[in-house]
Amino acid sequence: MNEELDLLNPPSTDFSMLDYECAYLPGRTVRMHYKYVNNASKTFTTAVIDRGWRRFGKYFFHPICNGCNECKSIRINVADFQLSKSQRKAISRNKETKIIVQKPTMTRAHLNLYNKYHAYKHQKDGWTHRNISQREYFENFVDGAYDFGKEILYLDGDKLIGVDLIDILDDGISSIYFYYDPDYPRLSLGTYSLLYQIQLAKILELPWIYLGYWVDGCKAFAYKPKFQPQEILDGFPHISEIPQWEKWEFSELS
Repeated sequence: MNEELDLLNPPSTDFSMLDYECAYLPGRTVRMHYKYVNNASKTFTTAVIDRGWRRFGKYFFHPICNGCNECKSIRINVADFQLSKSQRKAISRNKETKIIVQKPTMTRAHLNLYNKYHAYKHQKDGWTHRNISQREYFENFVDGAYDFGKEILYLDGDKLIGVDLIDILDDGISSIYFYYDPDYPRLSLGTYSLLYQIQLAKILELPWIYLGYWVDGCKAFAYKPKFQPQEILDGFPHISEIPQWEKWEFSELS
């Protein structure tokens, strides 16, 4: 029992950031609560992801915005997921795409692709952009992966065209971050990468894909409700509380 409690309450440094501009809702500010865990177990990571937290590197976090509760956690029900016509087409278009699953790494190809993707999103969608440094990339996507963090590489021949960062946990796969080469729009790599996560979860007999947050009206999240059925979680329960996930179906799917 004590060992289990230790796994769920590892030594950590807890802190909150000052308010900064919200990337999801115009005119709003956001404040994040962080827990820096130097040696997180899969048990702990599973527990906090199930309660709405996210992970970048060794930092676990969730919003604590004053007067705002728009960030809702969502997850896909893997067993009952049904492919749509457009999703089947995305699978067909990627028949020649090579896939590698491995521990997260950092190469010049990773950094170049990450920066190319964000420069494209800056121009297309107005994202804030500056090139990521080697240190930032390592701290966000390589460090803290331990035995459960993975990267899924998508290649056109020997060329890296997509990187999907995930955690493979006790009850599902947590989507951390995906970036891709904007020169390959025909492949619909964003859709295909999530379909591959679902396929992988089925192989591993894991019931959930944790998709992070849903914010109503946020364009960046418009793709998420297209992967049904889903459940939604309101708030961020304490580790001692049982999270109350509820079935959720978005009514305006395109």
